[in-house]
Amino acid sequence: MAELYDEQPTVVLGPVSRGSLLGALTAVALGVGFVELRKDAEPAVDSDRWVRRTSGPDYRDRQTVFGYRRDLVRAGDRVLMVDDWVDTGATALTARALVAECGARWIGAACIVDGLTEPRLRHELPVRALLDVRRI
Repeated sequence: MAELYDEQPTVVLGPVSRGSLLGALTAVALGVGFVELRKDAEPAVDSDRWVRRTSGPDYRDRQTVFGYRRDLVRAGDRVLMVDDWVDTGATALTARALVAECGARWIGAACIVDGLTEPRLRHELPVRALLDVRRI
């Protein structure tokens, strides 16, 4: 997954659940940090500062609140999101907004399967994948 981009991230972001597994494995392979992008995230204690955003509609037309502890992504970090599948791009768009809010730089979204329904997002995010549903 990490070889899909030329730029080396400092942090890999993985949405729960399969993105957490793939993201953690990618982070270990690269020797960089890993942050789990949680759904319906709530701070564990009052002192935790979190960044959170609501996504646009996903493939089931649901909106989800995603977030992570603010101190895990810092200004100057280069962030790569890793997930199993991208369909509407809602998760990646939300993750990119969270990364920008932290002052970090978004590299892109690496996934196993590109099933994007909105082709412009492939370039805008950018999305890179091992498989593309348009070619299967």
